[in-house]
Amino acid sequence: MTSADGIGAKVDSSVNELKIIHDLIEINADFADTAAFCERYDFPLDHCGNTIIVAAKKPPGQYCACIVRGSERLDVNQTVKRLMGVSRLSFASAEETQNLTGMMIGGVTPFGLPTGLSIYADEKLLALDYLILGSGSRSSKLKINPAELHKVPGLNFVVGLSKDG
Repeated sequence: MTSADGIGAKVDSSVNELKIIHDLIEINADFADTAAFCERYDFPLDHCGNTIIVAAKKPPGQYCACIVRGSERLDVNQTVKRLMGVSRLSFASAEETQNLTGMMIGGVTPFGLPTGLSIYADEKLLALDYLILGSGSRSSKLKINPAELHKVPGLNFVVGLSKDG
């Protein structure tokens, strides 16, 4: 079993245990990044959720996951810094993200993340009729009702997590 298979099994297990109602959308991995996915498969950018790993730099070693609409930018310097209670942070590198989550950029999802990792979702997501998220793999996406995110342990909805893109 490759590590990609392992993370896929972990995400599937999480989705099933949480009873997340979803549709699995199989895609070409070359189109896993949000903008390319939306263009190729004709989904609106504002209905796609980017799950972004943020890393504290001062003090180092602390991480969180944040979910915002693909059409918006994560408010790292104010909102996320306040939520994490750190003085300096940045987006986790692709390598840090993969080491922490087992997932590649373009496939990161809030399901199957390490226990104890804080997860923040923009409260604006709840206004959508559906949300497309990563599936843990670059070869598929999950389509859910955003209210399903309430089932994710430790996930908190936050006002002002994002800014207009």
